This record gives sequence, C-alpha cells and structure tokens, in this order.
Amino acid sequence: MRALEPEVFDAVWAEVEPLLPAPADDHPLGCHRPRVPDRTCLFAMLVRLVTGCSWVDAERLTGGVVSDTTLRARRDEWVAAGVFDQLAEAMIAAYDTKVGLEPAEALVDASIHKAPCGGEDTGRSPVDRGKRGWKWSLATDRNGIPIGWVVAAANTNDSTLLPTTLDAVDDQGLLDEIETLHLDRGYDNGVVRRHAAELGITDIVVPKVRPRVRTARQAPKRVPLGMRWPVERTNSWLSNYGQLRRNTDRKALHRGAQVAFVVAILLIAKLLDAGHLPRL
Repeated sequence: MRALEPEVFDAVWAEVEPLLPAPADDHPLGCHRPRVPDRTCLFAMLVRLVTGCSWVDAERLTGGVVSDTTLRARRDEWVAAGVFDQLAEAMIAAYDTKVGLEPAEALVDASIHKAPCGGEDTGRSPVDRGKRGWKWSLATDRNGIPIGWVVAAANTNDSTLLPTTLDAVDDQGLLDEIETLHLDRGYDNGVVRRHAAELGITDIVVPKVRPRVRTARQAPKRVPLGMRWPVERTNSWLSNYGQLRRNTDRKALHRGAQVAFVVAILLIAKLLDAGHLPRL
C-alpha cells in the first residue's frame, strides 16, 4: 500500500503538520505525562485506515508507542479542527495548480460499503442482504481526480445525493467549470436534469441500455456506455483502504474525515510521482 511507504508518509506528514492545532496545556501543576508526538499518532491512524483494524490493534501494530485512547482523543481533536478537510482542499488546489484539473467533464458515482457497528448515516445495504452499510458519493474530473464528495447511509438513493455532491464541488470553486456531467442510469430522471439545469449544466451523458439478446447465438451489439471508468477506478482506489471498505466508526463526521484523508493521500502520491513535491 503506497500510503505506508516512507516517502509517501513523510510527504503526508509535511502537509499535515502545519494544519495541526496547538495542543492545550492546561494542567495546573504542569506535571502531566509527556504528550505523544503528533507524527506518531498520524502514523498509527494511517495504519488503522489502511488495514481496517481496531484502535487497539493499531496500538499493537505500532509497537505500543501510543495508546488506543490517545489515538481516539487525537483523532477527535484533529477532526474538530477540520485538519483532514483542510488537507484535502489544499491537495486539490495544489494538484490543480501544478498538474491541472479537467472539471469541464465531470463524473459522479456512489460506492456502498459495510458498517457493521451501525451509527449515524448508516442503513440497510441493498447489496449486502440488508446489513448495515454506508456509502460515499464522489465527483471527479475526467481523469478521476476527486473534486467533491459526501457520505450517507447505504440505503440512500444515489440520485438524491447529487445536489449535495455538487455542493461539495462548489465548495472547491469548481462547479462553474463543469460543462458535461457523466452519470450512470440510476441518475437518469427529470429531477436530476432539472437540478443540473438550475446549476447551468445542460449536457448530461447517461449510458444507454444494452439490447437484450434474443437467442443464444445472437451476440449483443456494442453500445457506448459513456465515460464511466475514471470515477469507477477512483472508487476502487478508495475501497482499497480497509477502514473505508468495512467502517467501524459510529459517527458520520469521522467517516467523512477518513474519505478526505484518503483523497489527500492519493493526491500527495500523484504529486510525488509527478515530481511536484520534494522527496524528504
């Protein structure tokens, strides 16, 4: 997994460190135990994110240098300060500046995953026998670079998440650049088209239905399915992270922070490969 490679983690830490809030030192006697370094906590969080393990196992996998209680507390501290959201926004902006985004052709799709512990914004999964699940709705440019996302329950219809997903794109300042929107057949309805038109997006590409095969010998005709593969590939990249694939957090805020963290890691790795970030 690229995220655990030393050069990638070093680059992630270099981008995260300036965003971290100053630690509160309010002990009346100033005699508390030394604070565990933020870099150590970040690495343990990354191990959990990649493997999908519990906080206790993340403590063990990192040699017991930080407790699971400290990891959860530090995670909450950083999420409250918006560290992961700021990191993702900074990396999208950096990628746009140094490589260049192509949001004129944008793609939107959702991906459903397990949430066995339930919690906020989880629901009966339509693809996992009604077990608890969650999903993210992701917008990318034509090359599959994430430009907006939201999290929701697994039983939320994809098309109802399109407005909030586009709002997330607008938060990145990229909505006005979208000229063509590529969607799958689940989004092909009048409500979606009217909402897109209100935003100035009139060119919506939806794949056509494949013709039925009437006989065993009759081969189906090839039908253009639209430019769907970039967003599908990016969803697959995100699904490689164990904690996204099978999420055990109970708060939607934490799941959203994890998606933002993964997006930032993906972009940092791409910027490293393109030579736009120093190799520390």
